Amino acid sequence: MSGTRRGCWRSSRSTARESDRMSDWWPSAPFEALRLRARLNATVRTFFAQRGVTEVETPVMSVAGNTDPNIASFHLQFNGRTDGASRTRWLRTSPEYPLKRLLAAGFGDCYELGRVFRDGEAGGRHNPEFTMLEWYRLGWDHMRLIDETAALVQAALALVGREAKLSRIAYRDLYRERLHLDPAFASDEELRGALGDVVIDPSGLTRDDWLDLLMTHRLQPSFRTDEMLAVYDYPASQCALARIRRDDLPVAERFELYLGPLELANGYHELADADEQGARFDRDLQVRSGRGDLRPPRDERLLQALAAGFPSCAGVAMGMDRLMMAMLGTGRIADVLAFDFTRA
Repeated sequence: MSGTRRGCWRSSRSTARESDRMSDWWPSAPFEALRLRARLNATVRTFFAQRGVTEVETPVMSVAGNTDPNIASFHLQFNGRTDGASRTRWLRTSPEYPLKRLLAAGFGDCYELGRVFRDGEAGGRHNPEFTMLEWYRLGWDHMRLIDETAALVQAALALVGREAKLSRIAYRDLYRERLHLDPAFASDEELRGALGDVVIDPSGLTRDDWLDLLMTHRLQPSFRTDEMLAVYDYPASQCALARIRRDDLPVAERFELYLGPLELANGYHELADADEQGARFDRDLQVRSGRGDLRPPRDERLLQALAAGFPSCAGVAMGMDRLMMAMLGTGRIADVLAFDFTRA
């Protein structure tokens, strides 16, 4: 009798659990994924502790925002005492600027593992708040940092019994070998034609936009799932916060690391010139003005830090949710988040 009753209880409990999973209070990700994330975070901290890279915490809110025209920032109003400073505060899109201020102050190699925020980015592979790992290595360039970034990804994959070899290719060679066009000299019409049957509204798109579309729609889908591919030395027009190397054909000293079709990390041989950085901020703001977008304040404290003497270094940002997605072989970011945007 008691055995029968226990069986009925389990059955009804199981049915209730299945019903709960369809409710929006229930976690987005399986418990196994959440436990794996905890192990991944521990692996990251061990990885850097063994290499003498110090974990730090920096502000999530700032008086300055990210000027990048392709990234939208959240902002809020602070109602307490500001001693004359702006009440508008911007949620960080990465911890890059304060980490660089620490480097300029002489702190040394450091990293941060924490939440960042980007407005308008929600969907299958994006969440408005997500976890970013960012670190900096003094005296390194972007090519050396590729190896360490790949080593960290390999340590993460080992948690799920997987491996992936590292391959490298220059940005220009990638397009020439796989799309049979030279991204440095192909016309905009040739770039558009290389998209094939991918139909895109061309209104307002720049040359770099077409190159990006070729990457996301033609190149990334073909990347092998058992291979890490480091694409390095980008067009100078896509320099972001990287140094430009003045070769016969100038290139931005940066890389992106892919595992299969997923972009995991974006690294730079960091720009150390305050005047050039200020000019890039201003160009970003001009683009924003032309689009009618918000104009976040420039980070003047970062510019002061660069002017005070910024050390030669390389840095990289890695999306931890993307890494989790790659580890588990899922295309849905909700599968690796306790509660995704729709359930937050």
